Amino acid sequence: MGTFRVTIEVGDPSGQQWSGVEAVVDTGASYTWIPANVLHHLGVTPQFRREFMTADGRVVTRDMAVTMARWDGTALPTLVVFGDPGSMPLLGAYTLEGFGLAPDPVNRRLIPVRGLAL
Repeated sequence: MGTFRVTIEVGDPSGQQWSGVEAVVDTGASYTWIPANVLHHLGVTPQFRREFMTADGRVVTRDMAVTMARWDGTALPTLVVFGDPGSMPLLGAYTLEGFGLAPDPVNRRLIPVRGLAL
C-alpha cells in the first residue's frame, strides 16, 4: 500500500490566483505543508507560527497561514504550513477532513467520507 500523491490546487486567500501542486497524502501530518516559495508567489503571507514534531523527533517552528485550497472544483479555506523551499508538499489531515476526504491506499486515491456528528 504505502503513500501516494495527488494534485491539489493552492490559492491566495481571496481565491483569485491558483497553483497546482503534487502532494503526498499524509494523514500523519496535522496540516498541509506547501513550500514557502510557492505560497509567497501566490501572495500568501505568514499569520502565525507553530511548533511541530518531525518524524525524527526534532521540534521545528514554522510559519502558518489561512489560505484557499481547491479539490475537484470545490474551493475551501484551510491552514497551511510554510515548508522549506523545494520540499515535497504534504496534504495533511486538517485539509483532508475539511474536504470530507479519506485516503484509499489500495487504489491510491482520495474518497469522499461522511462527517461524524457524535
